[in-house]
Amino acid sequence: MSIQLNKKAVEHAKQLIKTGKYVADTDWSEDQPSAQEANNYLDKHGWGEYGKWFLAVDLDEEDDTKEHHKFPYGDFNKVHRKGLIAAKQRAAQNDYTEIEKAADELLEMIDRE
Repeated sequence: MSIQLNKKAVEHAKQLIKTGKYVADTDWSEDQPSAQEANNYLDKHGWGEYGKWFLAVDLDEEDDTKEHHKFPYGDFNKVHRKGLIAAKQRAAQNDYTEIEKAADELLEMIDRE
């Protein structure tokens, strides 16, 4: 598996945080989008916009597949702090340093707000 930081997603998350579009305290296990919500978003917005909600991509997977997109951080509306925490923890467990660092930077932005 060849996992790479999704720089467009990081910039998207930064813009959302700067404009106050984040949730500081939620239950990410309940608030992360369902498969049906993801499908609905894809139908309306396409793969380019969908990909902005994932901090990483798997280069071994086809671009226009859900398997290509890794480390979700939001609900297609707002950044979720606990989604970033989950992404940071998973990245650290798998030695994806660049993704862990990006998630940490986004968390620090939320914590400063």
